[in-house]
Amino acid sequence: MADPNTIYKMTILTMLDKVDFPLSNTQISNFFLEQDYTDYFTVQQTISGLLDSGLIRAQPTHNNTQYFMTELGTETLAFFEDKLTPAIEQDLTAYLEKNELSLKNENSIVADYYKSTTQGFFVRCQLKEKAIPVIDLSIHVKTKAQAQAVCKNWQEQNMEIYAYLMDALIR
Repeated sequence: MADPNTIYKMTILTMLDKVDFPLSNTQISNFFLEQDYTDYFTVQQTISGLLDSGLIRAQPTHNNTQYFMTELGTETLAFFEDKLTPAIEQDLTAYLEKNELSLKNENSIVADYYKSTTQGFFVRCQLKEKAIPVIDLSIHVKTKAQAQAVCKNWQEQNMEIYAYLMDALIR
């Protein structure tokens, strides 16, 4: 049997391989914590090790980080996939089946902001389908509070905003 760190790494790679969208740090951590496989800090060390070795890549935002598997990660998983026990495979499959819609929705709606080089903040709002942006909207606002409000409102009202924009633009 492989050592626990190898199993944790292969589990994360398998998670990323089984879905057609990125997973957040929270989503990956929740699987390990819900199954009582290990603690939060070990998961973070494992993710860090996968990043350092180039098996996954990260896309950070102000409140989240999404992880994608790299080509090297895919090759490594193919070589070591037999390291996962059938029980872990079952738990992983059940978790992804149970949570797929919520996992996908969490990563389909993205809102982030960053400080402008002049004044104010830029807010980037995205609605993605299968990791492809359906809408990618950037807005300049004056304050950090406004940027945070835009991010929050995009998370809550993205479909209404998208429908309004499409209606206004296509007429």
